[in-house]
This record gives sequence, C-alpha cells and structure tokens, in this order.
Amino acid sequence: MEEYELDDFGRVKTFIDVVNAGSFSRAARGMSISAVTRRVQSLEDELGVRLLHRNTRGLSLTDAGRDFFDRVTSISADLASAVSEVKSLQNDVRGQLRISLRHSAAMIVVPFLDRLLNEHPELNIDVVVTDERRDLIANNIDVAVWLGPLPDAVIAKRLCPSRRVVCGSPNYLASHGIPVEPADLKNHNCLRYTPIHAHRWNFSRDGVVQEVEIGGTFSSDNGPALLAAALADQGLVVVFEWMVRDMLEKGRLTKVLPAYSVNPHPGDADLYAAWSSSRGMSRKVRVFVDFLIDLFSPKARE
Repeated sequence: MEEYELDDFGRVKTFIDVVNAGSFSRAARGMSISAVTRRVQSLEDELGVRLLHRNTRGLSLTDAGRDFFDRVTSISADLASAVSEVKSLQNDVRGQLRISLRHSAAMIVVPFLDRLLNEHPELNIDVVVTDERRDLIANNIDVAVWLGPLPDAVIAKRLCPSRRVVCGSPNYLASHGIPVEPADLKNHNCLRYTPIHAHRWNFSRDGVVQEVEIGGTFSSDNGPALLAAALADQGLVVVFEWMVRDMLEKGRLTKVLPAYSVNPHPGDADLYAAWSSSRGMSRKVRVFVDFLIDLFSPKARE
C-alpha cells in the first residue's frame, strides 16, 4: 500500500477549501488562483478521477468527488485535532475556561472545582448552567457537558453511561414500605419528570419489558429539583446513577427495585464532555476533560 506523505495532504486541504468556499478564487487566501487550481488538478491526476465539475455557473462535486470530500473532511478534522492536542502539551494552564454544565452535572462538578483550581492557580473558570445545547463557538464555550447523541461539529469523551436507578430516602421508605416489584409503585408517591415519561415508568428484567402507570403529588422539568424532593422524604425518584452515587454510599438515599433496569433506552443519554472540533483541544481543555473523566469514574469523589 502506497504511503501518503503529510506534505501531500496540503493538496487535499486545498481541495477541501475550494469545495467549502465554492470557488478557486475565494479559496486562494494568500496563494494565486493558478496555484490553487494546479494543486487540485495535481490531486485529480494522481487519483485518476475528476473531483470537480467546472463550468461558468461555478463548481460542483462529481460523485467521486463527493465520496472523497466526505472521507477527507473527517480525516482533516482528526488531523487538526491531533496537531492541536500535541501542541497543547507545551502550553501553560492559565486564563479563562468557559464551561457549560447541565443542572444535574453542575451539582456534581461545581463542589469539586477547587481541586482543579488549587492545582492550576492561574486558571479561571466561568460556568454557564443550562440544559440547553448552546452553540459552542457562538457562545465562546470551551467545554460542555451534554447528555445523549452529539452533533458532528464536536469532539467528545464519554464520562459515564446512562444507567438510571429508582431511589428514595430511608425515612420515606420506613413510612411507606419498600417496593419489591414495579407494580408496587401504585402505592407510592412517585416524583415525576414532566418532559418525558410523566405518568409511566418503563422497567426491564431478563429481556421482559413492562410499563407501569405511576402517580404522585410533585412533578418538575428539573432533575435536581426532583432529587431535592426525594432527599426531603417526599417520594421515589428516577435519576441517573452518577447523580446519586455519593448519596447512596452515604445512606442518604436507598436504591429500590435493583434487579430491574428502569427506562431502558440504551445509548440515548450517556454523559459526554464535548468541545468544538474547529478549535481543537487546548491544554486547559485537556486538563479539564481529564478532571471530568476522573470525577465521574467510580470512587473518584472521596
């Protein structure tokens, strides 16, 4: 298999620039139009295929050009990210780091930020707390913690899976009893998350799925609010395991129905640290992402 030299990738990058710009002239940026044209022509000659249709109305990709563009665009982004990551190892961890956290993630991350700031005293952290997925570039966000499937324009590291648990406070369970199977929930005050599954919870065990009607006196569109109600002995709540790991270990909450998986939707709500692919990974972003990976790993919050 013929090796492709890194210098040769300059022609591929020129081809990507021409496609994105829509013309050879707009893609020139410091080079002559003839130089840009020669680079693309040289690439086509080497590949033995026409990549672009050229006519008086402008440029368009051939079928081969479209396939090639889709592949090399991804490779180019990976290469830029790799170069950025290597360069970042030489940079100091200083200046402002702007992060976006979901409300549920903020209650885990914020109490431990002093560890990071003590280790890197020249770092300043600006936290935006929102469940909205804001545009990272437009809002100048360096790192976001998001749930679920991610857009193509970001690079991400998975922090933890989307395992959910049902739990309640020891006082509540002492007063109302411990449910043994999902059907027992009809006798309990269930704290309901209103955007989804407001009146029913889904359980699975040994491949069998069952849907259970639930009711309760309190509902909210905010996970931490529901968790606060559970801690205040008001009922049972479905939450992500990573939200309550410490509370379960310290006995503030008790897991119920442990033999069942609740709301079984694999892959729909894993927790990720995400950053813009166009910016790459700076040293301070790398340090913060590593901090998050450690924080969300088991036994990391002692």
